[in-house]
Amino acid sequence: MEYGFSKIVDQPFEETVEKVTEELKKVGFGVLTEIDVKDTMKKKLNVDFKKYKILGACNPPIAHKALQIEEELGLLLPCNVIIYEKDGKTAVSVFNPMIMSQLIDNKDMLAIAEEVKSKLLTALENV
Repeated sequence: MEYGFSKIVDQPFEETVEKVTEELKKVGFGVLTEIDVKDTMKKKLNVDFKKYKILGACNPPIAHKALQIEEELGLLLPCNVIIYEKDGKTAVSVFNPMIMSQLIDNKDMLAIAEEVKSKLLTALENV
């Protein structure tokens, strides 16, 4: 099983970060965290790295429902979305939540994972 879904877009990196954030909002996800990997690598290791951001996205109603079913699920939250430079273009990848249903032995999580997958794929398609 793939652990993510990806696409390459022909638009600038920063513009793509904004578009991804906007499309996530349209499907009910807010960005809780934003990790600038390029900046972190420079500050912590003095290493130059390509533009690369990790967005921690969360849909509060779905997260609430999922955490009521499986309280340890927080170890797998939020859903990560990555945006990075690739061959002069910008790559966008979203986490495949179906992975969670393989890790967690609780069939009630399957419907939630499918709902999250659908929403993340819609956001990705619209970037």
